Amino acid sequence: MKKPASPLVHPDFSHIETWVFDLDNTLYPPECDLFSQVDVRMRDFISDYLEVHPDEARRLQKLYYVEHGTTLNGLMQVHDLKPAAFLDYVHKIDVAHVEPSADLDAGLLRLPGNKIVFTNGTVAHAENVMKQLDISHHFEDIYDIVAVDYLPKPNRGAYDRFVRDCKIDPAKSAMFEDIAKNLIAPHDLGMTTVWVRPGEPGPERHQQMAHEGSEGAHVHHVTDDLARFLLAL
Repeated sequence: MKKPASPLVHPDFSHIETWVFDLDNTLYPPECDLFSQVDVRMRDFISDYLEVHPDEARRLQKLYYVEHGTTLNGLMQVHDLKPAAFLDYVHKIDVAHVEPSADLDAGLLRLPGNKIVFTNGTVAHAENVMKQLDISHHFEDIYDIVAVDYLPKPNRGAYDRFVRDCKIDPAKSAMFEDIAKNLIAPHDLGMTTVWVRPGEPGPERHQQMAHEGSEGAHVHHVTDDLARFLLAL
């Protein structure tokens, strides 16, 4: 049984001073399908880099995601890949079809305090998407995979570094994420957590990972619609 979404009746976030948002499939819904472009570009990069057939490249791409947290981390660990070229290539995507949300804009505007994006992607990718969503003006900072020296969420060290570098108080911070297990470390640090549920998972393991652990105590709130959730605060 899936965890029910939190009731949208004034959930208490009155103590929150810092609002931390993942980017992909969090600040925009999965229906935008941006990752399908990234997915193909990762496969093509791996196929060229390792000189393997695209089918084998895709197999390795998903295997490394499952075993290492991100495909990039697996490529770095197993094949000693230098990350800059990979990140630059896979994030060159078309975001023109993503439409700004007036409700999201209004919801973000209502939040008092600082707002930060914390992503396993890059600053350039985040800026590209946020500009298209027309929400860049709401955010004080973007903390990306480069800033954590390529140690991806859900590794605890990434969050420790984020908290230190951004000088936030976890007890007065909220984290919004589409991958449930990425909320374990924020919960342990004392943050309020919100799982932005990314629809129903597909049959493959890599498609199910965003839902794994969603029944745990580290998930404080659940929403299927980030904008509506923010407007209810």
